[in-house]
Amino acid sequence: MPFQKTNLLGLSPDALTAFFADIKERPFRATQVIKWIHQQGVLDFHDMTNLTKGLRAQLADIAEIKLPEIVGHQISRDKTQKWLLRVDPENCVEMVFIPEDDRGTLCVSSQAGCLVHCPFCATGKQGFRRNLTSGEIIGQLWLAERLLAENQCEPVSLSKTPRNITNVVLMGMGEPLFNLDNVIAATRLMLNDNAYGLARRRVTVSTAGVVPAMDKLRERCPVSLAVSLHAPSDSLRNELVPLNRKYPIKALLDACRRYVSHAPKDKITFEYVLLRDRNDRPDDARQLARLLKGLPAKINLIPFNPFPDAPYRRPRPAAIEVFRNILLAQDLMTITRKTRGDDIAAACGQLAGNKYIA
Repeated sequence: MPFQKTNLLGLSPDALTAFFADIKERPFRATQVIKWIHQQGVLDFHDMTNLTKGLRAQLADIAEIKLPEIVGHQISRDKTQKWLLRVDPENCVEMVFIPEDDRGTLCVSSQAGCLVHCPFCATGKQGFRRNLTSGEIIGQLWLAERLLAENQCEPVSLSKTPRNITNVVLMGMGEPLFNLDNVIAATRLMLNDNAYGLARRRVTVSTAGVVPAMDKLRERCPVSLAVSLHAPSDSLRNELVPLNRKYPIKALLDACRRYVSHAPKDKITFEYVLLRDRNDRPDDARQLARLLKGLPAKINLIPFNPFPDAPYRRPRPAAIEVFRNILLAQDLMTITRKTRGDDIAAACGQLAGNKYIA
């Protein structure tokens, strides 16, 4: 078997420190290399000029900095951008950048395909292929930062350093918490001041409700949490989110309470895809309001985004408005998410990278 080099792209600060300890190098080398890769965008060890020549040569022999391959790019009429990325000869994933006046949000994937199989999601229809490595996850942010800079997008000034990407959401293809270790390694790099320096509340991990992994994420890397709820009762959620059969709503909401117990000012974002005549009725809204009452909740209502052979339809605008008003009347923070990128199949629930594999 040929020697396999270690991809340093996705190693968390602790993992990179351990890597250098194994080759008898001091811990500060990890900080130097993280800055070169993630801040300077340098991929060739020989260009890392504050490393000794001997170390540069050694790294070239035993390590690499390997990125996903860009094989497709589309721009929506609303300026949303989507990239198709090949992660191996048999699998592609998609990432999406959503520009707004006050933020730039990058939506990244954590798996090729998805294990959860929600019937209203194009990714779930593709089946599950494999977990992405931490390098393939953080590599999406690495690529997007450089691609957007090259495209001369208008940066957002929310800090001393204007940047194109102000928020990262792991809401692309896959269930992030079924790939917990790699997701945590990648999010730690997103937060690290020597890499991307994003604030904890500007990195969001989405889950359909993998309860044990929610507790582990809270302990190891408590970034913002979004929960794909989509139904106010177990009977309906069993149909829409099959994972509910293993982790029903009560267990899920108890885990949500535990998640924010360390940070009382935090809110859990509850994602709710509205499906015509299935979960968009006034009674559904009233039941949802009772369910979430007293929780530190922010509700994102997402009108269904169609995809080929989907068994659902988008609700009528009037039904969406009635649903939202019922929640607002119960003092629940509720936003109807504006559809972005649907003309290039980049909207929520439309990502399906594996369909592009020949």
